[in-house]
Amino acid sequence: MSSPSSYEDDAIDDQIDNTFEDMFDQQFDQMYDAIVHGAANKQKKRAYIEREREQGHNQLWNDYFSEHPTYPPEIFRRRFRMTKPLFLSIVDRLSNEVPYFQQRRNAHGRYGLSALQKCTAAIRMLAYGQAADTYDEYLRLGESTALLCLEKFNEGIIQLFGDEYLRKPTADDLQRLLDIGEVRGFPGMIGSIDCMHWEWKNCPRSWRGQYARGHGKPTIVLEAVASQDLWIWHAFFGLPGTLNDINVLQRSQVFSDILDGRAPKVNFTVNGHNYRMAYYLTDGIYPKWSTFIQSISLPQSRKAELFAEHQESARKDVERAFGVLQSRFAIVKNPALLWDKEKIRKIMRTCVILHNMIVENERNTYHLSDTSEFETGESSRSSQVEVSQPTATPSTFVNRLGIRNQIRSENKHERLKADLVENIWQKFGNLDE
Repeated sequence: MSSPSSYEDDAIDDQIDNTFEDMFDQQFDQMYDAIVHGAANKQKKRAYIEREREQGHNQLWNDYFSEHPTYPPEIFRRRFRMTKPLFLSIVDRLSNEVPYFQQRRNAHGRYGLSALQKCTAAIRMLAYGQAADTYDEYLRLGESTALLCLEKFNEGIIQLFGDEYLRKPTADDLQRLLDIGEVRGFPGMIGSIDCMHWEWKNCPRSWRGQYARGHGKPTIVLEAVASQDLWIWHAFFGLPGTLNDINVLQRSQVFSDILDGRAPKVNFTVNGHNYRMAYYLTDGIYPKWSTFIQSISLPQSRKAELFAEHQESARKDVERAFGVLQSRFAIVKNPALLWDKEKIRKIMRTCVILHNMIVENERNTYHLSDTSEFETGESSRSSQVEVSQPTATPSTFVNRLGIRNQIRSENKHERLKADLVENIWQKFGNLDE
């Protein structure tokens, strides 16, 4: 029979063992939390910085928007990439129709960031392509807030202005484009088409083989159609950079309205022959379709040389549009730093919409082809747009196949190109001698 002292010794030993087990479990839990959750806990800790946002708004107002601003209109145009009335109209629409850009009071009765501060931060990031915290000292908003301003700005521009400034040509637009093409010696021409690559610096590693060619850098492709005034009528963005212009063309919707029978009908005459389908000017990689007209790579006669000169000059419209787009918005010229492809797509759409808005606002400053000879009457036009309403005939496979064959007809392409060579010679041959 055990003595009472032995029972006490056993109880003490059990208590010591339990204490050591509790200490071990506690230390293990602390080490586990430090290893697994330590990094996440550190990221959640953010120090609040009082930036005096009212001071940022007042400084911005006095520099650009007061009655007697510090900087004149030409400096505003250079830094904001647009005139002050156009920028203020954009800010007004956003502040009235997008809740994020409406200035409100917080629980302490203090106003938040103004719409001018938010829109200026977004425009500066688009225009200069710099980091989000570059203008923290001037506009008084942090990096995460600036990125959110850019995201909401892109969504607002696409929602409010996308339907108007990223539209397909209407009947009036087509007639104006046809008149400009006819003055330049290309009846039936409605613009030029080409592709541009935007480097994607932070492309996920698992996608690099899809977006990069060989050992090159990953890029995303933009297919665009532009006219002489640099208006971008078609913008198809998002395909991997490994695709060439023909691969992109097979996936784009540039001819979708024609195939569905929704496009306005076009009639034009070249060298005595009638045609019923408009065309684009392209470089040599595009196929020989009736809707594409390329230059002549090795002209063997003076007529062919003159045609090549005028075709290559007019085809540069889309190249100029790409150059102006990149110079206005350096964010699409510099490598894309975002990870999310959808956000990159919204940035490109926003830049194209703003580009078209600037083109419309400053169109009078461009030296375009003189089409005044067609304003007195339609008798002198050789290119016409039918104003009749499109038929309600449903699009069937047979109809689409027939239209597709017309678009891709190589015989019509050769005949149209030969007629255009003669037309250019008749229109400009005497002036060249």
